[in-house]
Amino acid sequence: MRPERPFHFIALIFIVFCSAALTLTAQQPPKKIVAQEKQTNATGQTQIARGRYLVEEVAKCGECHTPRDENGNSDSARWLQGATIWIQPVHPTQNWAEWAPRLAGLPGFSDAQAEQVLERGVGPNGAPIRPPMHIYHLKHADADAIIAYLRSLRDKTAQ
Repeated sequence: MRPERPFHFIALIFIVFCSAALTLTAQQPPKKIVAQEKQTNATGQTQIARGRYLVEEVAKCGECHTPRDENGNSDSARWLQGATIWIQPVHPTQNWAEWAPRLAGLPGFSDAQAEQVLERGVGPNGAPIRPPMHIYHLKHADADAIIAYLRSLRDKTAQ
């Protein structure tokens, strides 16, 4: 029986070592998962940046959806908070909107409703959007980028 004791002792050490290694491995996410999370975060940030570019530089949404101060300048402190429409048509136009809704955070809009506005020009109520809003027929990827950007403004404007 004496020769078996060292073997049992070695086996016991091996089991303890493997158990400790498994515990440490379980506490740290595999490198592949960490890399995927970083890639997802980077992709999300890229999508938000693309949406910001489309909103601010291409569509110029702030022109109508941001309130103006007493001098007629956009009030950057209330960026995309919704505003009265300050422009008027040259000729009488049916259905001219008087109010541009809040876009920051997209409150009251589901992603599907926002996609309908951006991809088909259909409002949340199922009716065509009213002038002076442009009817866009955006690609789905561009609509998703705009939605990601507008949703990213939720925390900044909830104060």
